[in-house]
Amino acid sequence: MRLRLDLSYDGSEFSGWAKQPSGRRTVQGEIEEALRVVTRSALPPELTVAGRTDSGVHARGQVAHVDVSEELWAEHGEKLLKRLAGRLPRDVRVWRIAPAPEGFDARFSAVWRRYAYRVTDAPGGVDPLLRGHVLWHDWPLDLDAMNEAARGLLGEHDFAAYCKKREGATTIRTLQELRWERRADGVLEATVRADAFCHNMVRSLVGAMLFVGDGHRPPDWPAKVLAAGVRDSAVHVVRPHGLTLEEVGYPADELLAARSVEARNKRTLPACGGCG
Repeated sequence: MRLRLDLSYDGSEFSGWAKQPSGRRTVQGEIEEALRVVTRSALPPELTVAGRTDSGVHARGQVAHVDVSEELWAEHGEKLLKRLAGRLPRDVRVWRIAPAPEGFDARFSAVWRRYAYRVTDAPGGVDPLLRGHVLWHDWPLDLDAMNEAARGLLGEHDFAAYCKKREGATTIRTLQELRWERRADGVLEATVRADAFCHNMVRSLVGAMLFVGDGHRPPDWPAKVLAAGVRDSAVHVVRPHGLTLEEVGYPADELLAARSVEARNKRTLPACGGCG
């Protein structure tokens, strides 16, 4: 049977989500080992995650699934959550474990992932209590200019200019939401939601918009970089600690299996005859 896990973690001391052959500390490695211990299994059950996060990136609303025997769930189900809480380190928590609906796949059934990136332009720097989650940008930032730039990036595009390419992987994504707001405490927060993200995409988009916000580039520059389709040396991949995976969205239960099939298809942009 398949179980859905809802979890969160502070990524500061992790080398990302995915297990690594180097033996570095990862979120996946910690949870799988904890599951092995509390269920007294010979081998750790393997997790599939909604979105792999890089080293130093946080998650508040991460989702994963794991396949286990019905016997294991019958024996440990009601006690599993509390036992994991006692076994896991304090920088990762599993908040919910439950049987998943038919057709559920944490990765391929998702219809969107929502991230937040937080930055401050306060002259004195970052609040020490937020230093692990907020980037300091040492220039005043124009919120209106950043939101104007953000609007030019929305929609389905090839985001090759903002991604670290991986062999055989497409960089076509649909950016559904991208906006900035300044919170009451002065921190600027970007909301970034897409059907999926390619490697370094959010941090590259934020880097481009910060360059607009501090006046180094005009608001139409990020869209021009996108249209050019190649990495621009002026687009900096900002540091990971300001980034948090906030939420993963799924369709209604009866649509999960169809979405999982659709998401596995390699994407291409529609032909544009006479686009000039």
